[in-house]
Amino acid sequence: MTALAELDLPHLAMDEPQFAADPMPQFAAAKERHPWLAQSAFGLVVTDYRAMRELLIDDARLRPSYDGIVQLMQAEGTPWGRFTEEQMIALPASQHAVLRGLFAPRFTPRYANQMRGIMQETISDLLDEWAPKGAFDFEDFAALFPISVMFRLVGAPVAEVPKIRWALETHGLAFGMNPDHIPAVQEAVATEDEFVQRIVAERRANRDHEGGEDLLDLLLEAAEEGAITDRQLYDVLIFVFVAGYDTSKNVLTYMMYLMTQNPEIYRRCAEDLDYCRKVVEEMLRYFNPGTTFRFTNAEMEYRGVTLPKDTMLFFPLSVSGRDPGTFADPERFDPERPIEAESRHIAFGLGKHMCLGQYIARAQLQEGLHLIARRIREPKTPGPRAWRPFFGVWGIKGLPIEFTPG
Repeated sequence: MTALAELDLPHLAMDEPQFAADPMPQFAAAKERHPWLAQSAFGLVVTDYRAMRELLIDDARLRPSYDGIVQLMQAEGTPWGRFTEEQMIALPASQHAVLRGLFAPRFTPRYANQMRGIMQETISDLLDEWAPKGAFDFEDFAALFPISVMFRLVGAPVAEVPKIRWALETHGLAFGMNPDHIPAVQEAVATEDEFVQRIVAERRANRDHEGGEDLLDLLLEAAEEGAITDRQLYDVLIFVFVAGYDTSKNVLTYMMYLMTQNPEIYRRCAEDLDYCRKVVEEMLRYFNPGTTFRFTNAEMEYRGVTLPKDTMLFFPLSVSGRDPGTFADPERFDPERPIEAESRHIAFGLGKHMCLGQYIARAQLQEGLHLIARRIREPKTPGPRAWRPFFGVWGIKGLPIEFTPG
């Protein structure tokens, strides 16, 4: 076995702004020096797809503790620090299992399919407003879709979308590992907390609301069945909003960028909803905004390397699907690419911490892409204005497009 200190590991400058603009060659160069491991400013980075798959399901030896993240961000004892350390994914295994057991049955493929009508109405309403313009910043448009869907799923007043969008956008800055953002993040968390507490109180006062049972009703029922605290319920709601905002927006924005380079694929998306499903799955292989992490519970050995206790490991899901050791011609975007069980994308994570909202996200992206392709025709763009930090929730920051309204 080789001690970690004995390795001459490559360094990935994932914390530097220029890294986000073109990270793939830098990961490829790192893999030439070491097949699955690199260094970064905040911890080790796992660079190999199969290593990510094996380690992300190693719950006995690895934990997703946020203690180290809160300390790195100098945010102990703050509202964001409390939420980050107590959100469902960060809880001890027994508590996590209880909460996930309560809420996971509500996030099923069947439920996601039942919500497709709401998704179609939401994107159609947005397109009615935006498509006649013939030109706009697509990221601004894309940001409104997931949050507007979530508002409809919990019966929240749409007039508050701009305020909560600001809060979610600001909350997402925390994942960039820059302590300078923490004061604004604290304000964002307070805004989210007030919002979810208010909509829960209003729903409890009016369980016989119009429109039938929605996601908020389901979550309230789950909370009552499990007798969890109101604080845990509020945190789950905040978690659902935060997890569903940046990721869906960034994937949809990058997807439009990619479609401007693949007009035949894009035209087919306007004609065939099921083909959009294939495009979305290939998209999630090709691009993912997330970087997740784990800590070692004790000293452990993996692939001949000894990792000390409490070592932080980062898993850039954003590059996992471009691993040439697993995917043939990984830089080619091909919706007809065969999907094998041993080489499925891991955009939503793996194991007991797999994303609860993955089926809602898939349905939302599929429905959104189909209707966008029908209403925004022949889009063209000069390219991204800028890029979001690679750490946390990576993606395009500003994507101007011009198009023919459909």
